[in-house]
Amino acid sequence: MKQIKITDATLCKEGSHFSFKEKIEIARQLERLNVDVIALPEISNTKTDTLLIRTISTFVRKSVISVAAGVSTESVENAIAAVSNAVSPRIRITLPVSPVGMEYVCHKKPDKMLAWIEKTVAMAKEKCTDVEFFADDATRAEREFLYKAIDTAIAAGASEVTVCDKAAEMLPDDFAAFVTDVCAHSSVPVNVSCSNGNGMACACAILAVRSGASGVTAAVGDESVSLETFAGLIKNCGVSYDFSSELKYTEVRRIIKQILWVVSNAKNEKGLPGIKDAGEESIFLDGNDDREAVSEAILKLGYDLSEEDKTRVFEEFLRVAGKKRVGAKDLEAIIASVALQVPTTYSLISYVINNGNIISSSAQITLEKNGEQSIGVCIGDGPVDAAFRAIEQIIGHHYELDDFQIQSVTEGKEAMGSALVKLRSEGRLYSGNGISTDIIGAAIRAYINAVNKIVYEEAAI
Repeated sequence: MKQIKITDATLCKEGSHFSFKEKIEIARQLERLNVDVIALPEISNTKTDTLLIRTISTFVRKSVISVAAGVSTESVENAIAAVSNAVSPRIRITLPVSPVGMEYVCHKKPDKMLAWIEKTVAMAKEKCTDVEFFADDATRAEREFLYKAIDTAIAAGASEVTVCDKAAEMLPDDFAAFVTDVCAHSSVPVNVSCSNGNGMACACAILAVRSGASGVTAAVGDESVSLETFAGLIKNCGVSYDFSSELKYTEVRRIIKQILWVVSNAKNEKGLPGIKDAGEESIFLDGNDDREAVSEAILKLGYDLSEEDKTRVFEEFLRVAGKKRVGAKDLEAIIASVALQVPTTYSLISYVINNGNIISSSAQITLEKNGEQSIGVCIGDGPVDAAFRAIEQIIGHHYELDDFQIQSVTEGKEAMGSALVKLRSEGRLYSGNGISTDIIGAAIRAYINAVNKIVYEEAAI
C-alpha cells in the first residue's frame, strides 16, 4: 500500500497574524496529528523567526521541520542556522520556474536561474542532508526548462522535488498527466502543491498521487489542499485505491477544529490567551441542566464513558453545580476524580528529578506492580517530559498525551498543585489527576492515575 507523505503549510499562510505562542501550539497540534512535514515560511525577522523555529524544534520531535529559503544567499544561511537543532531538519529551496516568476520575483534569465538553483541547493546541502527543491509556479513553466531546473537541483543535492500549480490553471486530469511526466523524468520523489483557486485542489492532489506523486502539501483552510478534506479522502478511498498515510484519522476533526479556531481569530487579529477546543468554549452548565446535557458535554470533551461512570459524573456535577457554574475545566476535573475509578496496577514509590539551565532534565521513577518494583531513568525536554518518559520506560508503552494542565488549588508557600493528564489509547480518552505540594509530583501521580485506568480497561476487554 502506497504511503502518502503529508506536508502541512498552515504556518506559511500569507497575511496570517499568528502570535508566537499560537505558532508553537499549531505546530504541536500538527505533530499530534502525525503530519510528516511541518512547513515554515522564509525567515523575515532574523531574531524572532529564528527563536520561533528553534522553539518549535524543541517541541516537535517526530515531524520534519522544513524552512523555506532560496531568494537570497542570506536567506539560505538564516534557514540553516535556525533549523540546525531540529531532530529532522529540512531546507526548502523555493524558487519560481515560470518565465513571469523568474523575471519579476528574482529578476533572472533562465540560465542565471539554473546557476542560482545549483548554488543555493549545494549551499544548503553542505549543512543539511535533507534539501527539497520547491518549483514554484511549475505548471506555467516551459517544460524543457522545468526538467533542466529539476535535474540541476538533484545534481546539486536535492533529495525531493515539489511541483506547484500556483495558478490553478490545470484541470485534475491535465495536472495528473503533468505529474506523470515529471515523475518519469525525476530520479527523486516528487511531491505536489496545488492552489484551490477553482475549488479542485484536492481532486488535483489525489489524482497526482495516483499518477506517481509521493506527497502532498496541505493546509488548514481553503487556499490550498484542505488537510481535513484530503485526510477524509485517504481514509474513505485508501483501501479501494491502495494508498494510506500516517495521519491519525480519529484525531483529525478535533485537532483541525482547534487550529481553525486559531486561524479564524488570527485573521481578525484578536489576541488569544491560548488554544481551546471549539466544543469546550460552549460548555457552561448549572444546576438546571439534566443528565442528558451533562452527557453531551462529556462527549464534546472527547470522553466515551460507560453509563455507570456518567451517573457518577452527573451526581458529582450536581454537588458542584449547587455552588457555581460548571465550565469545561470543572467538568474535566470531575471526570478525572470520579469516572473510571479502578484498582491500582502501578503505584508510585519514589521519584528523583534533576533539572537546571545548564543540564538536561532527567528523571528516575520507581513504580511497584504486583509487589515488584521497577525503575525507569530518562532524559527529557523538561522535568515533566523526563518523568513521563521514565514512566513509559517502566510500563513498556507510549500513550499519546492529549492534554496536560497544572493549577494551584490552595494559596501560600505551601500551596497544593493539581495536575490533570489526558492520555489517548485506541481512540479513547482517559484522564488522571494528582495533587501535591510539588507540581512535578502532582504531574507524575496524574499520569500514573490515567495509565492505571487504561491498563484496567484494556485488561477487561
